[in-house]
Amino acid sequence: MAVYFDHRVQAPDSSGSAALLAWHSSQPLLAVASINPASGGSVDVYLQQGEHVELCHVERGFSPALLRWHPTKPLLAVGWETGETLLLTHPHGEQTLLPQNTHTACITLLEWSFSGARLVTGDEAGVLALWKVDARGRLHGNHVTKQQYNKPLTTCIFRPTPPTEDVAMLAKAAVSGDEDALDKFNWRKSSKGGGVWSPWSQEGLTIYASTADGCVYSVDDRGRSVSLLTVEGRVQKMFYSERRAMLAVVTDSLLLSQFSLGPEGGAQELSKVKLSGRGGHTADIVWMESGLLITASGEQHIRLWDLERDDNYILSLDENLGFEKGELLNCVSYCAAKDVLAAGTNRGRVALWQMVTVTNQKADTKTQWKLQTPTELEGNITQLQWGSSLQLLAVCSSSSVLILSEHVMCSHYSQQVAAVQLTPAQLSLTYFSTDTHLTLRTDTHIRAVQLAKETVTVWDGRCVTVYEVSGQSLRSTGSFQCDSVALAVHEENIYTVEPNRVQVRTPQGTVKQLLTFSEAEGNPIMLDVCGSYLAVGTDAAHVRVFDLTRREAKPLCNAKNMAELIPDLGALRSVKCNASGNQISILITQINGRPDHRVYFYDVEMDTLSHFDFFTGRPLSGLSQSDDNQRSRDNELELAGRYPVSQFWDQSEPRLFVCESLLVNSEFHHVDQSHATEKVEVLVVTFFVTQEHGLLLQDTHPKPPALQGLLGLDTPYYYYTCKPGEQDMDNDVSPSTPAAVRPSPHMVVRRALRDFIGLESCEKPTRDAMLNFSFYLTIGDMDEAFRAIKLIKSEAVWENMARMCVKSRRLDVARVCLGNMGNARAARALREAEKEPELEARIAVLATQLGMLEDAERLYRSCGRFDLLNKFYQAAGRWQQAVEMAETHDRIHLRTTYYSYAQHLEAMGDKSLALTYYERSDTHRFEVPRMLMEDTLSLEIYINKMKDKSLYKWWGHYLESQSDMESALRFYDYAQDYLSQVRVHCYLGNIQKASEIANETGNRAASYHVARQYEGQEKISQSVHFYTRAQAYNNAIRLCKENNMDEQLMNLALLSNPEDMMDTACYYEEKGAHMDRAVMLYHKAGHVSKALELAFATEQFAALQLIAEDLNENSDPALLSRCSDFFIKHSQYQKAVELLVAAKKYHDALQLCLDQNLTITEDLAERMTVSRGSAHLTEAERKELLERIADSCMRQGNYHLATKKYTQAGKKIKVCHKFNYKNTFMEIKNCTFIILHIYYTIHVL
Repeated sequence: MAVYFDHRVQAPDSSGSAALLAWHSSQPLLAVASINPASGGSVDVYLQQGEHVELCHVERGFSPALLRWHPTKPLLAVGWETGETLLLTHPHGEQTLLPQNTHTACITLLEWSFSGARLVTGDEAGVLALWKVDARGRLHGNHVTKQQYNKPLTTCIFRPTPPTEDVAMLAKAAVSGDEDALDKFNWRKSSKGGGVWSPWSQEGLTIYASTADGCVYSVDDRGRSVSLLTVEGRVQKMFYSERRAMLAVVTDSLLLSQFSLGPEGGAQELSKVKLSGRGGHTADIVWMESGLLITASGEQHIRLWDLERDDNYILSLDENLGFEKGELLNCVSYCAAKDVLAAGTNRGRVALWQMVTVTNQKADTKTQWKLQTPTELEGNITQLQWGSSLQLLAVCSSSSVLILSEHVMCSHYSQQVAAVQLTPAQLSLTYFSTDTHLTLRTDTHIRAVQLAKETVTVWDGRCVTVYEVSGQSLRSTGSFQCDSVALAVHEENIYTVEPNRVQVRTPQGTVKQLLTFSEAEGNPIMLDVCGSYLAVGTDAAHVRVFDLTRREAKPLCNAKNMAELIPDLGALRSVKCNASGNQISILITQINGRPDHRVYFYDVEMDTLSHFDFFTGRPLSGLSQSDDNQRSRDNELELAGRYPVSQFWDQSEPRLFVCESLLVNSEFHHVDQSHATEKVEVLVVTFFVTQEHGLLLQDTHPKPPALQGLLGLDTPYYYYTCKPGEQDMDNDVSPSTPAAVRPSPHMVVRRALRDFIGLESCEKPTRDAMLNFSFYLTIGDMDEAFRAIKLIKSEAVWENMARMCVKSRRLDVARVCLGNMGNARAARALREAEKEPELEARIAVLATQLGMLEDAERLYRSCGRFDLLNKFYQAAGRWQQAVEMAETHDRIHLRTTYYSYAQHLEAMGDKSLALTYYERSDTHRFEVPRMLMEDTLSLEIYINKMKDKSLYKWWGHYLESQSDMESALRFYDYAQDYLSQVRVHCYLGNIQKASEIANETGNRAASYHVARQYEGQEKISQSVHFYTRAQAYNNAIRLCKENNMDEQLMNLALLSNPEDMMDTACYYEEKGAHMDRAVMLYHKAGHVSKALELAFATEQFAALQLIAEDLNENSDPALLSRCSDFFIKHSQYQKAVELLVAAKKYHDALQLCLDQNLTITEDLAERMTVSRGSAHLTEAERKELLERIADSCMRQGNYHLATKKYTQAGKKIKVCHKFNYKNTFMEIKNCTFIILHIYYTIHVL
């Protein structure tokens, strides 16, 4: 938290009202031009705190017109209304006048080039002159070039040119003795000949100058002037974007024109737009290098134009931060180094906007600016200007000129007392032991504050003042002058520093003791008191601890050089010691100027250094930690990518240490909070630090968003400062005193440590036992942990220990704690959670039962159990988060979540939103009618709007129940519910219309209903027709049988299922008529044996033919034999053979082939070939069958197949005998073929 100190400039009595301001770019020098109607005008130079530089006072009888500082040297160019121009040198006040005959009219142009080697002047008569200035800031004779335009000049800028040499690199090389680099500078004559180089000679100048009639000219240092472009109206400002090679021109009427500049010097108009502004008020315009144009024109907001994105927006004031309604903004100034935009108001306030970057979303640019608390001044502010390397802000108001310097508000906590700076001269004091709040007002700006139990010590940079509490007031008890850069207080002693020593003083300033440091050890610049020990840090990176328990301070160790132990150490940033003085914690700045991401711990007794690295989230490898690897990985993930910003030791517990860690690059960085998995920006981390166990992570938690920063640690509390505007106010006011004693805003709050929630008022033995339990739990020594608390009987203590188990992930210890608490519900929930495979999920259940909802949420996220996290959100009533979780990570339960949320909304009475979520859960077809049943008008409107068939049908049923048949039929028609239409028509006696609907739509249910109606009316033909359309064939068959409709019966039976076919076949069989139909139906129903039996009985040859086609080897052998006999009887030998083979009667089949001279085909032979190991034939019977098949093939002349079967039967010799027995020539040829076939069969097959 920062505050701006205001310093009023110490203006001479002769100066009038301020008119112009000008800051030096690097040095803290402010030039102010004043106008006195009586005596003319004057120019003065002031220092950082408003001190007047008397030698730099210039006074004339006329008014100054322009002020411009040299970019690097303390050289001020001053232009007057008479045309006089002079150069004023700080600090001696030397004045150099430019030749008087150059300008005779009021100076309107006064600009330095980027290096300061050239100066441009111009006047209302249209004369433009370019002057040359050497490296020492001296003017070189007459002007370099001069142009006459005969019309008033309004503004000019230099076009930047990339340097051809890196001056910084050349300087380093020159210091190292590089001859070429030395020759570049004008330090001595070149040893290699050639001219002298200087960085100021590398300009290649191009100047853009504008006139009152809207013309812009391009001028170079050779005197060439070219008309570049023309705009409508008087040019007020020009800006050049080097990255885009674009020139922006703004006129007095706020007409913005953008031109693209080519390499040859031509200009092409890109755009032209009229900017908004208040009429009759000259706008103050600021240009940012990022392409942002900012204007203030006396309105209640400032306007911003993003030229690159072609976007614009406004920034307004906020009354909640202290601004008034109707307050107007007159002027603006932007500080690029701090990314801060300042604006002055007509009510004497300075508004500040901090620029932040938004990630992870494409946000409106307006959200990139955060309005700060205003700085209260006096009068109507007319000018603002940032300047110098210290980023000072000059404010010109109707009453005075002030210099604002930023100062981080000081604060301190010690011994139950906290102090926080409210304003530059006001402190808020909080005494927690008595719950008292006081305010201390001083006459000077407070730069540091230190507290003791009964005293408050403040320092303004020059003077130390000690105040003592007396009842409800504060009184000064001592004051002394001191230029110390650090301050510390212990009891009655005040510790200040001066070169190479620390002074121990009394409250009146008397030096009681000197703590000296050698030259090598450096000058003390940091002091910290914890308990009775003083830690000192020097500018040479040395640290030392002193014991303050005795009458005189005694060193505990020699000064230790941290630069020997810490690589890349640039400077110490913070040095603190613990309550026993044996540990020193150190924050440093690296050589490159960046804060180190480590916190270092120096053990005074062991002379060792360890550290914790916040960038990796791990301590030094030699330090111990819990054996829980998963927990360690989670901690590393949470802590990684950070760096420490502040640190504190516990006031009384020497093992306990806490620090604030900030995300890297997050100082002006905003994280989109819609992404829930993003890291928190500020994390408060607590450690146990011991010699035996090293560095142990005890706890981490995000800094509460409503709090500003960590102020201290004093078990059982953390102490935080509050953000401005978020503190509670105390309405009680006590009598005022000279030192100011009024109840102050509550700027400090305390939050209990995790292990002490609910035990804030416990006694010291209990507090020590809890700390020991936490420590032993952290190192995993459960015996010592339980020994530390064995005498504790308090349920609250056991509950806190159970809370510790959530952080330490010790469920076994948690069960013991829950048992001692008597919390049966939590114990049962924890037992049921054992089925969850993830440890984090089980711990989350424990955290939920203990009310640690944030921890439960974090644990569910860490283990990826988004389904349980969804249930957690629902149980907690956080329905929006539950819905978001289901939509993004738990989509399998998305509809269930929508449905549960809808039920919740309905129970809460929000039926409109409940209706939406019923629709999303796809349950609206029955839930919405139920919910709106009592509001039939709304329900009808909803149904008509949805145009959903299910809802139309439901509404039709409702109307039918209300006897509104006509409307019901209409909605049944909308729903295409043909059954309901038919049913209503039948109810109304309109069966003809019902029949038409059933016939047209073919709806089976509707047809069935009509069929039933016709059956009831004994209209059998129509009933059978509609039963058939409804595919209710059993009903149709029933009617046909009952009414002897045999002609339709067969077709219906064939369309129906096998049971109906069997039933119909039996019907035909019983009647003794249409036996062919009975056989067919038995066959179709799958009762082949019954069909064959009936076919044999009635000698239906054609039917047997059809049935036999479906017979195969899987059919009943007896049935196959009977069929084969039937085919033999009727001379169907080929079919009989096939059936005999299927029945595995191979000999009978073979004999039938021989008897009837049937050709044995290769397929038939293969089907009669039994495989080895068959259960039907032995091996001998198998070979005998194969030989008979081969003999039959020989008789039929099929030698090829015979040879194959002989071979399979193992009769190879018989093959040759068979063929030798034949003596014909043809048989001999066949024998040769057969022999070759035998060889192929034996060796290949």
